[in-house]
Amino acid sequence: MQPIVIITAPVHPYLVETLTHKGFAVNYQPTITAATLYTLLPTATGLVVTTRIAIDKKMIDNAPNLQWIGRLGSGMELIDDTYAQVHNIKCISTPEGNRQAVAEHVLGMALNLLNNITVSHNQITQQQWQRNPNRGTELYGSTVGVIGYGNAGSAFAALLQPFAVKILAYDKYKTGFANNYITEATLPQIQNEASIISLHVPLTNETKYMCNQLFFAALRQKPLLINACRGEVVNTTALIAALQSNQLSAAALDVLENENLENYTTTEKEQLNYLSTQPNVLLTPHIAGYSHQSLLKMAEVLVKKLEQYWAG
Repeated sequence: MQPIVIITAPVHPYLVETLTHKGFAVNYQPTITAATLYTLLPTATGLVVTTRIAIDKKMIDNAPNLQWIGRLGSGMELIDDTYAQVHNIKCISTPEGNRQAVAEHVLGMALNLLNNITVSHNQITQQQWQRNPNRGTELYGSTVGVIGYGNAGSAFAALLQPFAVKILAYDKYKTGFANNYITEATLPQIQNEASIISLHVPLTNETKYMCNQLFFAALRQKPLLINACRGEVVNTTALIAALQSNQLSAAALDVLENENLENYTTTEKEQLNYLSTQPNVLLTPHIAGYSHQSLLKMAEVLVKKLEQYWAG
């Protein structure tokens, strides 16, 4: 019987073509619901997912033939990978495929806010020509804190080299990565010295609400905070309070605690309205790792890792 792969999100044609060439029957359903996926899982040998659908114990228990789960992108918080391993299901992520896209997006957000690009653009569309209030702050020579030095964090740091910045990088689970432009640092050191802080950590029980009231109270340079990892790493209430109290100079958010805007509570609507109307806040809809090129790169990385898995 031909093995079946269910693909649950839009992917580059390369992935469908390659899996088909390798003998899989590809069930490509980029808009599939969790309920429909559940009914199809008993047929699946492989599963390709992104961030739309949680693959929890219930899903895994209904997938007796499942051998592997491919995650396009980084972060495994929606996959119960521990339970999957108990059932001998291989879980594969592809953060190498979109790290460059994340790094470039983060750099773009930083440069945008430092130079008041969106603010001044909006003013001009309203017939306002304000040069002096929009005088920029150069990135060159500043101190940048990178929290989480994995694929995306290290890619962002690499992009900063031409700006001659001092890079302080902190990773709780990694050491020995310092080089001629990276200084390994503690979290308090970043909070004390950095004028820009960029978050690149996975969402875990440890990192949920890492940026809370205590985190912001420890900041000394009124930094620009950039979050392009997971929304729940930052407590939105504490973030707004930090902006209002000038503990932060600005915030760039590619992710939000709740990204399903249609299901917002009254409080969430008020918070989003506040953030979206502040000149020192920049919001994008979780697109940092979503470039045209990364779609192909993630597919290529997944295929390569699957080939290694199949080889034994």
